[in-house]
Amino acid sequence: LGHHRLVLAGSSALGIAQRVHLVPRRLAARLGLPARVSVRRVALTATGSDVWLFTGCVMDAWQRPVHAAAARVLTAAGLGVALPGPGAACCGALHVHAGLTAEAARLAAKVMASMPGEAPIAVDSAGCGAALKDYGHLVGTPEAVAFSARVRDVHEVIASVIDRLPPGPRDPTQLVAVQDPCHLRHVQRAHLATRTALAPYVQLVELDDDGLCCGAGGAYSALHPDTAAAIRSRKLDAIARSGATMVASANPGCALHLAAAGVAVCHPVELIDAAIGGKEAGGGR
Repeated sequence: LGHHRLVLAGSSALGIAQRVHLVPRRLAARLGLPARVSVRRVALTATGSDVWLFTGCVMDAWQRPVHAAAARVLTAAGLGVALPGPGAACCGALHVHAGLTAEAARLAAKVMASMPGEAPIAVDSAGCGAALKDYGHLVGTPEAVAFSARVRDVHEVIASVIDRLPPGPRDPTQLVAVQDPCHLRHVQRAHLATRTALAPYVQLVELDDDGLCCGAGGAYSALHPDTAAAIRSRKLDAIARSGATMVASANPGCALHLAAAGVAVCHPVELIDAAIGGKEAGGGR
């Protein structure tokens, strides 16, 4: 994951393998792979220097349209978006989960060097955001502490400028349930910002098991698929009871884990982007 070009090349190879049916759908679902990995990726363009947009590894390889949607929403709010320089390939979150803290600290140093200065850093992956906010503890230097203080979940940034965004159509027939990734709700405690950002644009419903894990758990769904699937079943029951037609999730692991079970899921910023005239959530126009 720390070698970004290899991640992108492997993602493209996987996409081609899926298209020629070399990867069985059941195996892809068990491994938590996207139903269709994109070979052609959306181009990202910097628009200013008000806020950095962290791109990462898995998000950039499999969910780059989310980055593009986040950049459009931030730009629509009048913020110039800067993109990281070389070295921001991986935040080190999965390394920390696996106990590889020395490797995680090495990756953290590269990430910090890729986004210098004092501008806030917006992160649209809950797991990555939690990792970046913990660099002060992981690395243990004053520079790392200062870096972590600049990190914001992308919804925290959007919520702070929500009055600058244009209005959009609010479809009362589409009920959207927010699935709070554990890293967003329990680590960052930024889950309310997601609702603030979404409320002007979608009809929100709450899940009655709010705050409980979906089963993805970082690499847990790959290492313990049966237990992860059982935990997911509880989440699926809560989604069904809510009457939601769409689930908004701000973490790639959660989104892929739920989508593998047939849930209609997208990132919250994609819904906002679609509402204010960007692209349709899920990769439309």
